[in-house]
Amino acid sequence: MHDATASGQAQPAADVTGRLGYRLKRTAATLRSALDRALREYGLTVPQYACLELLDQRPGLSNAELARGAFVTRQSMNVVLRGLQDAGLITRPATTDRGRALPAHLTEEGHRRLAAARSAVYAIDQRMTDAVPEQRLAELLADLDRMAAALGG
Repeated sequence: MHDATASGQAQPAADVTGRLGYRLKRTAATLRSALDRALREYGLTVPQYACLELLDQRPGLSNAELARGAFVTRQSMNVVLRGLQDAGLITRPATTDRGRALPAHLTEEGHRRLAAARSAVYAIDQRMTDAVPEQRLAELLADLDRMAAALGG
């Protein structure tokens, strides 16, 4: 899909839409759009849903840990956490005795909302997974991990 010289140097593509980065971005944008549509029914955004999933798996995560896990900035996560707290989906103490981190926890309503939204999100993930031949899925996932690692992620 990409043009390269004998030395392995990438050359400009005749059509940028054939580049790997472009196709990954298109897929990510399409995924985000599908998730946005599905989560709207549950009154959640993609970062809010990601935050709820992370807190369900690891209660008590800090703002910084949640931001890293949800691929947003700490400032953006502050906004996400305030919205979830205002909606009664998480609790955070006003103060803490361990530094500045305010550990967050799901409320009962947070658990209920997450459970309701999860099936819609997993169905989208399954549609994407079903588009890849089963015998190639493990290799694709390994390739994606290698690409992220090559870029420092």
